[in-house]
Amino acid sequence: MQHSPDFAVTSQRVVTPEGERAAAVLIKGEKILDVVSIQNIPEGCPTEDMGNDVVMPGLVDTHVHINEPGRADWEGFETATRAAGAGGITTLVDMPLNCIPVTTTVDALHRKIASTQNKLWIDCGFYGGLIPDNLDEVESLAEAGVIGFKAFMSHSGIDEFPKVTEKYLRKALPILAQQGIPLLVHAELEDGAEITEVSQTYESYLASRPKSWENKAIKLLIQLCREFQTPIHIVHLSSSEVLTEIAQAREEGLPLSVETCPHYLHFTAEGISDGDTRFKCAPPIREADNRERLWGGLESGAIDFIASDHSPCSPELKKLETGDFGNAWGGISSLQFTLSVIWTECKKRNYSLVQLADWLCKEPAKLLWENNFKGEISPGFFADLVIWDPDATFVVEPSVIHHKNKLTPYEGEKLFGVVKKTFLRGRKIFENGEFLTGPSGKTLLRNHNVSRKA
Repeated sequence: MQHSPDFAVTSQRVVTPEGERAAAVLIKGEKILDVVSIQNIPEGCPTEDMGNDVVMPGLVDTHVHINEPGRADWEGFETATRAAGAGGITTLVDMPLNCIPVTTTVDALHRKIASTQNKLWIDCGFYGGLIPDNLDEVESLAEAGVIGFKAFMSHSGIDEFPKVTEKYLRKALPILAQQGIPLLVHAELEDGAEITEVSQTYESYLASRPKSWENKAIKLLIQLCREFQTPIHIVHLSSSEVLTEIAQAREEGLPLSVETCPHYLHFTAEGISDGDTRFKCAPPIREADNRERLWGGLESGAIDFIASDHSPCSPELKKLETGDFGNAWGGISSLQFTLSVIWTECKKRNYSLVQLADWLCKEPAKLLWENNFKGEISPGFFADLVIWDPDATFVVEPSVIHHKNKLTPYEGEKLFGVVKKTFLRGRKIFENGEFLTGPSGKTLLRNHNVSRKA
């Protein structure tokens, strides 16, 4: 062996790209040096044995709203990245809106990066925003290191981040193609659905954002992807009705990718009580049959992966006292619980740990970097690991939540999968409910990242 490892992590259940097996992960500095049988650990190498706990790549969450600077009372980098680390997430990417200013200029990006100083417990990348008046900022934002651009085809919820039209997308896509950078799209096109003035019933909210909004938007995006061959990523898919068109686009070889979210895979519209605005998000949580079809889309590969879309706010903005879905802020707080929520659902459907790791680690990392160095337990990749007990359960309650505002629709849910330890770049940062070090996460900028060579 060319280099001696610093230490080894062993388990009977290590999840590698080749499958789940008993193995030793040999770690040198920040990287994985090798993955070998337990019998082949070099003599004298310090070893941490995890027994029958699962050793999996650290999760990669490509869709998180942190809201700092400007709205850190909703969420900030300190609390969000602690919650992520406690949930086994080692890499996330922050969305360009809900912060002040929105990340639609290079200056705003620099201000956001400055606000992360001494606050990152895990690694963090950034998206730029695509809005109607910042086309001349796209090239400079790409050069400054944003990992992609986010656009809305419907109202974003905040006036300073307006939606874009098809005409504008046609101007922007050639520029993005030239930069080789993906466009992430909130795919809903309003088509005149009736919105009632007072909407305490979940049924009224669901009717106000029908599946047809998503279906129409995604069909347009597929056509634009075909025309411009620009990578397009559809965020938070909730409508299963367009899975056939997505699958056909993928078979055609278009550079199209799709994510869905834990709340669409766990909750159902039938289970949401009237007035419980903790469940409000856009697109909405839909019916049980739709949920099962989304799981089928993951299994078939039409949907690439799962991202949290953690979108918190202060409790008063959820309007729980009135239960008015029309005026409540839309967003689900869930960052810490993605692994447990999805594993709980995987167990019911007999999906494997390898599939779980594909959906939460390997595939989301592919969206972010061409020369990937995250999301796998393989030689040369960063030693980002989560160690967790798949058979242990816990109940979500405020005392265990690390994100800033504790309001979440997951409160009271009994979930399988308890995170015991998290390693970031070969360094143990979390163990048995406690953080062991100070913030050691890094900012990840496109084209500025170190190679994955060991």
